[in-house]
Amino acid sequence: MKAVRIHGKDDLRIEEVPTPQAGDGQVLIRVSHAGICGSDLHYYFQGANGAFVVREPLIPGHELSGVVAHDPSGTYAEGQKVTVHPARFGTPSQKYGRHLWPNGSYLGSASTWPHTQGGMSEYLLVEDFMVVPVPDDMELTTAALAEPFAVGLHAINVGGGVEGRKVLVSGAGPIGLLAAAGAKAKGAAEVWVCDVLDGPLARAKALGVDRVVRTDVEHLPDFYFDTVLECSGVPAAINTAFEAIERGGIAVQVGMLPAGPQPIALATIISKEVQLRPTFRFDDEITDAVALLAAHPEIADVVVTHTFPADDAAAAFAIAKNSQESGKVLVALS
Repeated sequence: MKAVRIHGKDDLRIEEVPTPQAGDGQVLIRVSHAGICGSDLHYYFQGANGAFVVREPLIPGHELSGVVAHDPSGTYAEGQKVTVHPARFGTPSQKYGRHLWPNGSYLGSASTWPHTQGGMSEYLLVEDFMVVPVPDDMELTTAALAEPFAVGLHAINVGGGVEGRKVLVSGAGPIGLLAAAGAKAKGAAEVWVCDVLDGPLARAKALGVDRVVRTDVEHLPDFYFDTVLECSGVPAAINTAFEAIERGGIAVQVGMLPAGPQPIALATIISKEVQLRPTFRFDDEITDAVALLAAHPEIADVVVTHTFPADDAAAAFAIAKNSQESGKVLVALS
């Protein structure tokens, strides 16, 4: 089968690899589309994602859609449309959610050795518990958004919900856009989105948010928002959001920051007794993501901006790096 493989920094190749076969407790997926995530960009352009260095050819991709090619158990019919929960959960603990269990793995990650291969290939073999059915009438380009949408919905859940609250989404990349769409769908009283680029803000406006703010030229109101979903991972943006949050508000940190000390103005939220709640990936929100995408297919029309065939994967990665020009970029495998 054909696969996109990253061999190191700026070294991406389209190669033939063996097609896997499904055994007991496994399902073989014929992959339709794979989304490019920030971690995939790091693996390609830096040869590493934080401390996780590409040490063997890595198939990226954990945002997937496809159809069932073979399920030995017969649970899933051949051709059934699906997405995939990309986590193989680790050692169980009663203290926290499955996504935080130690010793787990995630598709398309160099955090494990051997690396956990991802889904940017014609076929993908997964455990049966990773399969998430989607409606027959859902476009597979839409289904590929279920994983990143689940990240945004998990952030909303960590923040205690948004119904009736004034919400600021900081950062209008794909995760920010999906978090904003989720906040609207979950009954927020107002949803504002801020960024420093016109392209992402135009996409946020197309989603129907209440207001967009370019924070390098316009000031956000102080003490205004009940909930902030910070999706940029940029210290300056975090500090700007801290100024805008109301006393007693909730700040959910979704965007990942670089390792090491960061210049974060915690005094700003200490004096307002704001709760700072970091969030990481998601647990079971992917089923909710599928349901909301089925109810609001127009979300995908805004968030997905480019689709490239697998043979042009390098071009797909290049445009995905350009956040002014692109939202979610998909690679078509079949």
